[in-house]
Amino acid sequence: MVKRKDASSSDSMAGWNYEGKVVEIENIIARIEAGELDLEQVFEQFSTAVESLRQCESFLQQRQQQANLLIETLTDE
Repeated sequence: MVKRKDASSSDSMAGWNYEGKVVEIENIIARIEAGELDLEQVFEQFSTAVESLRQCESFLQQRQQQANLLIETLTDE
């Protein structure tokens, strides 16, 4: 049986780097703002940036949940 990985699993985040994604998003924004891209490329890059933002948001939500759990275990003792 093949185990399916979803976007929220830790395994799918292996090798993923939050700071790297932020730099990638910033570079896309800079290129769009500078007018370096034709219209089709703008839409493609915008789509890529939105997907990267979703990944960053998911990453931060997961880490917030982990922090909340750790805080909860500290206050239970």
